[in-house]
Amino acid sequence: MLWQELTVHTTEEAQEMISNLLVEAGAGGVSIEESGTLNKNRDTRYGELYDEPLNDIPEGEAVIKGYYAESVDMDAVVSEVTPRVEELREFGIDPGLAQISWKTVDEEDWAHAWKQYFKPLRVSERLTIKPTWEEYTPASADEKIIEIDPGMAFGTGTHPTTALCLRALEKHIVSGDEVIDVGTGSGILAVGAMLLGAASVLALDLDPVAVESARENVALNRLESAITVKESDLLSLLGGEGAADTAAGEMWPSARPSNTADQEAVPVVAAAADGLGVTLPVRVVVANILAEIIVLFTDDVYRALQPEGIYITSGIYKDKEGLVAEALKSSGFEILEVTREEDWVAFTAGKR
Repeated sequence: MLWQELTVHTTEEAQEMISNLLVEAGAGGVSIEESGTLNKNRDTRYGELYDEPLNDIPEGEAVIKGYYAESVDMDAVVSEVTPRVEELREFGIDPGLAQISWKTVDEEDWAHAWKQYFKPLRVSERLTIKPTWEEYTPASADEKIIEIDPGMAFGTGTHPTTALCLRALEKHIVSGDEVIDVGTGSGILAVGAMLLGAASVLALDLDPVAVESARENVALNRLESAITVKESDLLSLLGGEGAADTAAGEMWPSARPSNTADQEAVPVVAAAADGLGVTLPVRVVVANILAEIIVLFTDDVYRALQPEGIYITSGIYKDKEGLVAEALKSSGFEILEVTREEDWVAFTAGKR
């Protein structure tokens, strides 16, 4: 089967936004390759060795490829994507040269060849990400394995922001926690949370392809009974089915004292728990998405958390750190920790 491969030479800063643009323009799959320069500060605490550049992409740049069916009019796709890439500059995102080209390729040239480069990767003290096609023996009984088959539309789970979120989850998950994963993508953070001791996870994503991918990876890890995957965003969840009819910042009925006079609202939350797999409010929320999206729903996360609850968020490029920090503080969060890997940032915040 033939596909049409559209290539965008851009910056690492713009890679997430441009990947999303390609999907919105009809791409059936997207691949991202960042610079493999040795000048990057890479995390080697778990034994990784980097003695040669991983590719010849200049430092700070990235190559993004989108794959389209043979019947798609690629001139029309280029015409749609080009101005939207340039528009990123208006939002303070530098796409660099943003060179765009396309060619026809055989499916075997891209759909499977990349798998030879995806090997088991230890991302934290207790978590290792393993592709389904690789054999791997845990180093100890404490090591937990996340099985993943990223499919066409999602990454391998080895991006710095994923590792940052998993390490933060490892530090803060307490046995029995209920967790919400916003923008779950492949479901890797939801699976990681369960392996670290969570009792249940609600994984949300607006992309139906992501929802399907997450469900498949949840099944690979045999966690269907503990992880609920839904096509939704957090705002819809809080304001729609299962949401308490309260003003922002008020406690959910399930968190109120047992002698509350508002007895009629309690069954609504209990019923929601049956369909969502968790009871609001939860103790942990994690979101690995774009900074521009994170700042739009920090108030919603605050509502969804118990007092002293933990919010872990990444997907934040270094130049957006201040923007996210301000949004968290404005919503009432206390920033507990900021961690960094390469050019990416993660926040761990607490509900006061």
